[in-house]
Amino acid sequence: MKHISFGHTGLRISRLCLGTMTFGFQCEEAQSFAIMDAAAAAGVDFFDTADVYPLGADVDLAGRTEEIVGAWLKGKRHDFILATKCVGKMGPKPWDQGMSRKHVLEAIDASLRRLGTDYVDLYQLHGYDPLTPLDEALEALDAVVRSGKARYVGVSNWPAHKVARALGRGELKHWARIDSVQPRYNLLFRPFERDLLPLCQEEGVAVIPYNPLAGGLLTGKHAGDAAPQQGSRFTLGRAGAMYQARYWDEHKFETVEALRAVAAEAGMNMATMAVRWVLSHGAITAPIIGASRPEQLADSLAAAEAGPLPDDLKAKLDELTHGWRAVDMER
Repeated sequence: MKHISFGHTGLRISRLCLGTMTFGFQCEEAQSFAIMDAAAAAGVDFFDTADVYPLGADVDLAGRTEEIVGAWLKGKRHDFILATKCVGKMGPKPWDQGMSRKHVLEAIDASLRRLGTDYVDLYQLHGYDPLTPLDEALEALDAVVRSGKARYVGVSNWPAHKVARALGRGELKHWARIDSVQPRYNLLFRPFERDLLPLCQEEGVAVIPYNPLAGGLLTGKHAGDAAPQQGSRFTLGRAGAMYQARYWDEHKFETVEALRAVAAEAGMNMATMAVRWVLSHGAITAPIIGASRPEQLADSLAAAEAGPLPDDLKAKLDELTHGWRAVDMER
């Protein structure tokens, strides 16, 4: 497994990151352990989680994923780069969510307890909370770093103009810098190429995109003329409707069929091609890959081993999916 610099920092991380949001709901503990075992055996040493996981579960299960990851990491914490996030709803009170100073400082302590560690390598704001002043959130992240509870901080699901303002405010106030962003990015969702990715390249911000396989649609295993498969991301508890709104429509299935033909011509697995396409963008640091079974990691791992796509194949895919640079970013 190749390693790459984490933005402009001195940290180096594996070229792929293991996402864990299925652990504890779609995957029980033993299966989750098997997935982490397989990723680690392949050299993936960067794991990402969040306090609200598992995805699709009710709030009473929030935190279960961190507990599973923490149990697996016991005795080998130093061997892995660990990232988690806060902002999502963690309880019934109005202050049990968001990016207020109160919630951020309470959330990091709760995550550390569940993870069984005294620090995380990367702590991220999982979304943008418009009710909290930006300076309050950034100062809270700075306090987390200064306390030694996180080595670096980042954001997820933030638009480019918010990231740019956060970088400017942090520089002015001498707060811990926003060193990473975590956007959704794949062949069927490309709007961040217009602003966020160029910003990150210019400012040296690491980009760790999620959904490189569009929830599994880019594996080619789903059929547009049939209902979503039970047990897939498209039927997963409360998250199923969100994934169907993102990807389950006729136009996207038409694109997938066109991509299938390109992959066949190139003699390449569809999933491997999709992840290699993400890796081919110069702003991308480490795509977040996920699985509900260990064997599902193989195609994504093959992408990291093969590296970026040949220029001619990337250009063909860029042209074929150009229309997905202008899509609804609210889904």
